[in-house]
Amino acid sequence: MADFRTERDSMGELKVPAAALWGAQTQRAVDNFPISGLTMPREFIRALGLIKSAAAQANADLGHLAKNKSRAIRKQAERVAAGEFDAQFPIDVFQTGSGTSSNMNANEVIAHLCAAAGTKVHPNDDVNNGQSSNDVIPTAVHVSAALTVSEQLLPALVHLKKTIDKRARELARIAKTGRTHLMDAMPVTFGQELSGWSAQIASGIERLQDALKRVRKLPQGGTAVGTGINADARLGPAIAKELSKMTGVKFASSDNFFEGLSSQDAAVELSGQLKTLACSLMKIANDLRWMNSGPLAGIGEIELPALQPGSSIMPGKVNPVIPEAMAMVCAQVIGNDATITIAGQSGNFQLNVMLPVVALNLLQSIGILANASRLLADKAIAGFRVRQDNIRQALDKNPILVTALNAVIGYDKGAATAKQAYKQGRPILDVALETTGLPKAELKRLLDPMALTKGGVHGGSAGG
Repeated sequence: MADFRTERDSMGELKVPAAALWGAQTQRAVDNFPISGLTMPREFIRALGLIKSAAAQANADLGHLAKNKSRAIRKQAERVAAGEFDAQFPIDVFQTGSGTSSNMNANEVIAHLCAAAGTKVHPNDDVNNGQSSNDVIPTAVHVSAALTVSEQLLPALVHLKKTIDKRARELARIAKTGRTHLMDAMPVTFGQELSGWSAQIASGIERLQDALKRVRKLPQGGTAVGTGINADARLGPAIAKELSKMTGVKFASSDNFFEGLSSQDAAVELSGQLKTLACSLMKIANDLRWMNSGPLAGIGEIELPALQPGSSIMPGKVNPVIPEAMAMVCAQVIGNDATITIAGQSGNFQLNVMLPVVALNLLQSIGILANASRLLADKAIAGFRVRQDNIRQALDKNPILVTALNAVIGYDKGAATAKQAYKQGRPILDVALETTGLPKAELKRLLDPMALTKGGVHGGSAGG
């Protein structure tokens, strides 16, 4: 038994690995929940460390914790936040729904580190002073999500939007066949097409920023049931102020602690915005895949950068791997949102009891969206090559260009002209010369693809 030591909690004695920095309550959770092997995310552990540090400072400032204990707790909690001791957080995500085990894991590790450094502190009385797992864990969900969105996802989306905008400017004068129902439609420019992508990302950024207003409101201070029992009424706002100072993100105390403990509405809202963003990104990724399809038997409008061999049996094959990876990320995020939605409605009376799984799925969604967005920008959009010969050939034979003649020759004659051009595989200009009686110069002007991308000039009926 030399590899173990004896720890004690309110339920009695327990053997703990000798090298472990945690105590009896953490060990009980390790023993009770051998379920998935998934532990709480790094960003969540960071948030726990930041909260414990901020609480120690706030309690000292309010006269509820000795200065030497506050200093010791802050020092070790910030080491936890920095990631020095992630291996000391072994508890499975699928644990008690309040996350009590993870809160005590942090309390015990910090207390152990303080003692090793020469200051004895109690994991409950000192590290958890004025706190409950029931307000610490939902606060950690909010803090970790707000920081990860602010530091990772939003910068990645800004980078993606800038990359799209740059390519849109470069390709603003290249017209291509538009498509509705996956069928040929009136021309658009690459710049116009990419402007739609850019607007989708801009809207996603706005949605996330709006959701963060609620996420940055913290339930810390509500303690066990929202009444704030055993906590100074000033503690919650003081912790939020300290966290703002530590992180540069503007946190505030919740307007209503009962909401903050019993619901995860802010997390559900944020997840919903991540799902919306995933829908936008999947649309962009799939557009890229279609435009790149070929190189001979597909649409073949662009050529994505060749990043790796595409087949173990077909030499020379290159696949659109980055858009495919993005599509899988988006599918995962949409699935995560379903989990978070179910977890979010699992607030019974004064406490939500699926907090750890909310944290896991929310933080995974944020992280993979951020990483994939940068890859989509740098390894797909920034470097794709336009295949102008293919585009011009398709445009010349696009019978839908006859829409521009509606106001001159009428819909019925236009439809007959389009069908003849398609049947004969001839350019629409050549067929229109035979069917309309219009001069070639006039037809060239009316059927000019770049002119048609400006809209509003030629008229015609609406529809798909």
